[in-house]
Amino acid sequence: AAAPAPLLALALALRTLNCFLVQTSFVPDEYWQSLEVAHRMNIHNYGYLTWEWTSSLRGYSYPLIFASMYKALQLLAKDHVQLLIWVPRLAQAVLAAFADVKLYSLVQHLENSETAKFVFFCQLCSWFTWYSCTRTLTNTMETILTIFALSYYPIKGSKMGNSSKYLALVALAIVIRPTAVILWIPLVFSHFLQEQRKADLILHKCIPVGLVTVGTSLIIDRVFFGEWVLVQLNFLKFNVLQNLGTFYGSHPWHWYFTQGLPVVLGPHLPFFIHGCALAPRRCRIFLLAVIWTVLLYSTMSHKEFRFIYPVLPFCMIFCGYSLKHLKAWKKTAASFLLLSNLVPALYTGLVHQRGTLDVMSHIQQLCSNSQQSQAFVFFLMPCHSTPFYSHVHCPLKMRFLQCPPNLTGSESYVDEADVFYSNPLGWLNKEFHNDTLLPSHLILFNVLEQEISSFLAVRGYEKTATVFHTHVPQGRVGSYISIYRRKTEMN
Repeated sequence: AAAPAPLLALALALRTLNCFLVQTSFVPDEYWQSLEVAHRMNIHNYGYLTWEWTSSLRGYSYPLIFASMYKALQLLAKDHVQLLIWVPRLAQAVLAAFADVKLYSLVQHLENSETAKFVFFCQLCSWFTWYSCTRTLTNTMETILTIFALSYYPIKGSKMGNSSKYLALVALAIVIRPTAVILWIPLVFSHFLQEQRKADLILHKCIPVGLVTVGTSLIIDRVFFGEWVLVQLNFLKFNVLQNLGTFYGSHPWHWYFTQGLPVVLGPHLPFFIHGCALAPRRCRIFLLAVIWTVLLYSTMSHKEFRFIYPVLPFCMIFCGYSLKHLKAWKKTAASFLLLSNLVPALYTGLVHQRGTLDVMSHIQQLCSNSQQSQAFVFFLMPCHSTPFYSHVHCPLKMRFLQCPPNLTGSESYVDEADVFYSNPLGWLNKEFHNDTLLPSHLILFNVLEQEISSFLAVRGYEKTATVFHTHVPQGRVGSYISIYRRKTEMN
């Protein structure tokens, strides 16, 4: 049974609104592993490739989607910076809306329209889905593809399964983000066990689908890397075998259970627990997939909220069961869910960590005036704090503090950002010992200002703008971003 058209219209309207009501930054990967790479991919020929790309840890299949959009805009002579920023996000919003409706259809087929409506409601008012589903993160695409794949998954007792379609979508998710394999291990294994024609499944479904997707991914990467490379293998080797992800922080084993999942679920948590006890037997495979994924991610020392985002739609199915069974309390519970998710959704989408995106509009202005050739912008911030050329769209001279992990195995390794922060004033005086080397603009968090005030004063920098960033400054990240311009240079 297909979902009714009004439902799709509602989802599309809501996700479009969602897209424009998320104006904050989440993690650097949102730009640096997608839009920045797309900007570079033979479309505009300038854009920064981070160490992951020079080490062949990432594949070009996902950025190619955005590069195609950029190419289309360029051919239409509409490649204005605002369109380059918003078109990819609107495309994600449209995909997210279709995924919402697919989730509805899945539950409608498994149960009935009433349960499906409650699951759909839970999905639409999840604050974390609102915060993440329109972002250009590989985790977002992994989650969307997981929902699509799930809608074709052959659940026991269901007639709507399509092995080729679901396996193709799973393979695509793994190509875009290799860790997608984790979530699908129990589901594919369960399907294999219940399948009567096991050899047929492997020979005629799994192998052809695997060969086509991996082959296509290999060819795309061959074109852009200029050599044959299996990025998925490199990605797993780096993150799992060498565990180099710890360079970006490590957390205790229980973090996903005590913080990760409770925060991502938010106000849905009691409904999820309640729904787990109520859901029918055939849904146990979904619960198993959630527990297995969270357990496996718990063994890796580097943990982030977004890593478990793909299990969220599974959790919403259980929340929907819970709501449906709350006889007298249905309306109260639904109102509670809506209102309690609205606050974190709007706050994280419109207020928290917005400065690093807002500051880019100040830098865009340097492109339009005659000083573009003399401008040199230096971000004195934790590396990858802001987007880069994808949000400026002109070949401005820009630099930021580098922070690649220890790829050479050197025992005394310290990255540039750490060297800078250990002695900011000394570093600046050494790096810019000659006035001709000085940047025209410095972008920095307010927590750094006092420490380098003498450098700013002596070298003739004046503050031209202050941009709000967050109410909860931490460590090197301040609550405001300051923009400094060098007087002698630009006047």
